[in-house]
Amino acid sequence: MISFEDFKKMDLRIATIKEAEDHPNADKLYLLKVSAGEEERQIVAGIKPYYAKEDLIGRQVTVIFNLEPALIRGVESCGMVLAAKDQSGITLLMPQRQIEDGSKVS
Repeated sequence: MISFEDFKKMDLRIATIKEAEDHPNADKLYLLKVSAGEEERQIVAGIKPYYAKEDLIGRQVTVIFNLEPALIRGVESCGMVLAAKDQSGITLLMPQRQIEDGSKVS
């Protein structure tokens, strides 16, 4: 269990995927460029088996923005796209309607 105070430390925001490219060193990873208002980030995401690149462009997703940057297969990832997983695969966590990029999730 984590405390509510620990939960509040997470910076969850809505961002739009602007670009999706194959990771140069991994078969199941994409390099995503996401925009959360005035801020853009590169995020490495393990969603390639479930989504075509062209289907990702323009989608709004939920991102953890204050996650410590990580080097994933030689490429820096500055955040994490949230998804849910079951026996059928994964689905990205997206807002029900179009919302301003950078909106905080609370």
